[in-house]
This record gives sequence, structure tokens and C-alpha cells, in this order.
Amino acid sequence: IINCGRPTDSAPPLPPAITASGIPPIPDKFRQRMEQYQTRRFASLVDWAADGNGFFALGRADETSQLFRIAKPGDSLRQLTSINESIIHAWVCPDPDRGMCLFTRDSGGNENFQINALDLRSRHISRITLDSEQNDEVVWSNRSDRFVYSSNRRNGKDFDLVLCAIDTPHVQRFILSKGGVWSALDWSPDDQQLLIGSYVSRTSSRLFCYDCAGGRLTPISETCDTVSQELGAWGPNGKGIFYTSDAGTDVRCLHYIEWPALRRDTLLTADIPWDVREISLSRDRELLAFTTNEHGFSQVYIMDARTFAFRKVPSLPRGIIGTCRFHPAGGFCATTVTTTRHPEDVYVLDLKDFAMVRWTNHDPYGDIPAPPDVMEYPAFDSVAGKPRRIPCLVYRPVNRTPPFPVLISIHGGPETQFWPSFRPEVNFYLNELGIAVIAPNVRGSGGYGKNYLKLDNGMRREDAVRDIGALLDWIAVQPDYDSSRVAVSGGSYGGYMALASMVTYGARLQAGIDCYGIGNFISFLENTAPYRRDLRRVEYGDERDPVMRQFLLNISPLTHVDRIDKPLLIVQGANDPRVPLSESQQIVDALRKRGTPVWFLVAGDEGHGFRRKSNKDYQEWVSALFLKEFLVVD
Repeated sequence: IINCGRPTDSAPPLPPAITASGIPPIPDKFRQRMEQYQTRRFASLVDWAADGNGFFALGRADETSQLFRIAKPGDSLRQLTSINESIIHAWVCPDPDRGMCLFTRDSGGNENFQINALDLRSRHISRITLDSEQNDEVVWSNRSDRFVYSSNRRNGKDFDLVLCAIDTPHVQRFILSKGGVWSALDWSPDDQQLLIGSYVSRTSSRLFCYDCAGGRLTPISETCDTVSQELGAWGPNGKGIFYTSDAGTDVRCLHYIEWPALRRDTLLTADIPWDVREISLSRDRELLAFTTNEHGFSQVYIMDARTFAFRKVPSLPRGIIGTCRFHPAGGFCATTVTTTRHPEDVYVLDLKDFAMVRWTNHDPYGDIPAPPDVMEYPAFDSVAGKPRRIPCLVYRPVNRTPPFPVLISIHGGPETQFWPSFRPEVNFYLNELGIAVIAPNVRGSGGYGKNYLKLDNGMRREDAVRDIGALLDWIAVQPDYDSSRVAVSGGSYGGYMALASMVTYGARLQAGIDCYGIGNFISFLENTAPYRRDLRRVEYGDERDPVMRQFLLNISPLTHVDRIDKPLLIVQGANDPRVPLSESQQIVDALRKRGTPVWFLVAGDEGHGFRRKSNKDYQEWVSALFLKEFLVVD
């Protein structure tokens, strides 16, 4: 019998890299209650093993994400790596005789990803890239003798394509150095051509074919229009290309273009009014799986790549479904599924009858609330004489009596959306604190067409903030919500939105949470990593233009920080290359100079978001305690 002593209300020690300023100790009982929700176990599919015997997945090992292998349904995951940083992406070599997997890692969240090779037999790890810049987006050739990847090592800004032969990894060759952001998508079946993408912005991207022998670069479609062509793969026998595009449509559809003969283009998903988000082909290129994004929930379809006939996969878990991977010998398709009820797990679909088997199971303990409802509320402006509708996901507390306090949770991006994934902190808010969570997909969010996506660009940035004002109006007339107890939170761009909402609607808000958000657009654009500046200027505006610079200064929360007089929690990773620590620090300094209550949490070994388990757990304890103190107010 082990006597652990009597439970106390003392605070647990801080994680070693955490600096907590103005944050009170976390009561031990509060922490213990929240830990019941904080499972960090998951399994995210990498790919099938090259020989078809099981698959590889990323999963949690102590503090970080590592590589695992599983042989059959229900088996325990066998850990293959144990390094001091999280593995971010991994790619299994298709040739089983080589027994190799490539993976990327960075250092302390700085996003300078380096490619490593893991020998699956000896477990020996060797470095492929040795620079401090970013290397990612690996694509193996069909013969498995080489791979291509994207790298900004040439100048720290542009992403070029680099070719590496696996037998001589120290010999690497730049095959495309044109400036901008380039990535490889797929090799042609004979490995003579590469399908590659050029990314300018979410609404402007093009696909090209690259002739490996002659170095010739050819766009797959001739158009002067601004289009988004992002996903692509070679079809059967290398005689055509499947790709996604929003040319002539509002949403991103699946197309097939006969290539290089005829170049006749066929639109394949005209009857599906949602973005095609992921595509994947079987090894023989006769089957194609694609997923659509419906308010953040995924739907999977399986297509005969020769006839273009496809069927919807029925009875899927209602959640987010990752890229599908076909078994090397065919017959099965694996994917990652996460829902509001469980974190990432791997499921396998039998292609004969669409029966789905869950290979891993990381269900958390305790009662997990139901998925959110998809709702809409009226905006401040109109479309065709009717109020514009803003979509949102609404979580309601269970076994609680309304009216509920409300947390408005704003996603980052800005060109993404709120994803209904497993969120232990949200489940805690609902069950233990009785807080309703409303996640609006304000104008500018992805998933609702390119016209909606563009509504916040340039000088229309504050229209997205006005969407939060419209949400506050809607909350005020709903009997189930307490409009006198509303807080706002967000990360990255969502952090800017939280700060801007506190500036504009502070009298109607009780508190705010800003996680690595933009405090000043000018300092942000001047200090974000060099490879991100032009991409962000397309979205936010070019601060080098005097008119735009003044506008960006006028809408920056730091300019109007004197209007923020309610408590704020600010969270930041010290190594963040996207939104530097200085963005949060200047807001904290300005608020404290005015005497506004600020809780400030900085992790010295994190970047844009927290990956390490102890850091993430502590962040969630602090956020929940902050809301309990300033929003719930027992």
C-alpha cells in the first residue's frame, strides 16, 4: 500500500520552460479535475507499411509526437523513434526492400524543419538536410530511388525544389529556383515528370508539369484568371491529371485534364456544393479517394479513376477525416478520423462493402458532450436584399440550466475555419464550468467559397470584427445565453480578432484570451519570418504602401490599447516565427502601464502553438481558471 498523502489545494510546479507572469497558482483540485479531460494519446496515420503489413502513425510519447507502427486492429502501437522534439511529418518509402521512412522535426517550435531518414530495421536516424532553414513537402518517386522536397535554404525566403537520390543523400540538386513558393505534388508513373504547385495565396495558385529531363515547366491550364489550383495527382497510365480548382465556380471542385494530349478538361464534382479538401490515388492509380469539407465536417467519396463514377462512403464518424491512403495491394483504404468525442485515431475502410474498422482507440475517460450544432446568425450587411448569414458552430452545456455564460472562440488563419476536432478544454468548459462555446466562421473564413473568402481582404479587414458585433447582438436576444457574461478568445489571427473585439466591443465583454495574436500589423509584417511576408501582404495589405500602412496602423489593437479595460490572458511561444513574441509583449507592456489586469504565459521551448504535453496542459489549466474567475464568477 502506497500512501500518497492527503490531497491538497497547493499548486503544481510550472513546466520548466514556462514563464507565468501575473498568473495565480493553479489549485491542485482544479488541476486534477481538468486532467480527466486532458488525454494526449492519439494516432495520426502516416501511411501503410510498404509491404502492406500494418501501418505507421504519429502518436504521443511522453512530451512529444513520435513515430509508431501497428500491425493489426487493436494492437498496441510500437514506438520507433524517441527524440527530444516532435516529429511533424513523415513519408514511408514505397519500396519494402529499402525499409526507410523520412520525417521532419524542428527545434523548439521554430519551424526550421529538417529532413531525417529512419532505417526501419536498425532504427538508425541520419540527417538528410543540415541547414537551419525550412525543408518539407517530401514526395517519393515511384521507383523509390529518389525524392523531391521544398526548401528555402537558398535565400531564406523563396521555396525551391530540391532533388535527392536516396543512395547518395549528400548529393542534392536544385531543380527549380524561380522565386516564390513551389512544392511537388506527384511524380508521373514513369518518373519522367513532376506535377508541382506554385502558391501565391489561398485564392491564387497554379499547377505545372515539370519535365525532369529537359527542365521545361508547363502550366496545366492556360488562364489569365485568378484561380486556386492546389491539389493534384497523375491518373491511370499517366495520360491525365486529377486536380482541384475553383475556376468558374465558387468552391474548389475536382477536375480531370487529359495530359498532354488534347488537354480536354472535365469537371467531376459540379453537383457537390462544397470544397474538395483532400485527394489520394491507389498505387495502380485506378481508384481515387476525395474528401469534402461541409462546415468543417468531412465526407469521403471513392471514385473509379477510369470512369469517374464515384460513391459517397456512408456511416462515417461525424468529424474531420484526413488524407486517405490505399493499401499497397488494394482492397482497403486507411485514414485518420477525429471527432469532438475522441482524438485522432486510424480507421480502415473495406472497399468491397464500405465497412469501417477502427484500428486504434484513444477514447478519453468520462462523459463527452455531443458534437456542436451548425447554425447561422445575421450579419450587419445584406446580400440580395437579405441579411448576410454568418455560419457558426455552437456547443451547449449539458445538464445545466440556462442562461449560460458564453465564450466566443475565433479561429486563426484567417483563411481557415473552426474545425470540430477533439478539444479537451472545450469539453471541460461545457461540463464543469457550464460555459456555452460559439465558434463563428466570420467573413474571410475558408470552406464557404472564394467570394466569402475575399470579404475581409485589404481595407475590409474590420468587417470581420463587425461580424463579432453582430454575434453579440444575436446572443443578446437568445434566451439561453447570458449576454452580461461573454468572453472572446482566439489564436494567431484569431488572437488579433480577440484583441480587436476587446477594443471595439469591450463594454459588452467580460474578458479576453489572446494566443500569439497580432498586436500591431506594421511590426508583425516587418518581423514575421521572411518567407511569410509576401504571403501575408497578399491577405492583410502591403505595409510599404503609405496609404495601406496608415490603415493597418489605424486598425491595430496596439493603437487603441487604451480602450481595453477588461482582464486579458495572453499566451505566446518564445520561438514563434510567424507571430513573434514582441507582438504579445508590446500589448502586455501597454496594458500593465495602464493598470489593466493581464495574465501572461510564455513557453521558452514553443513556437506558433504549444506541442509539448506539459506546456499544453498548463496552458489549458490557466485558460480554464481565467474563465472561471472572470466569466463564470461563481
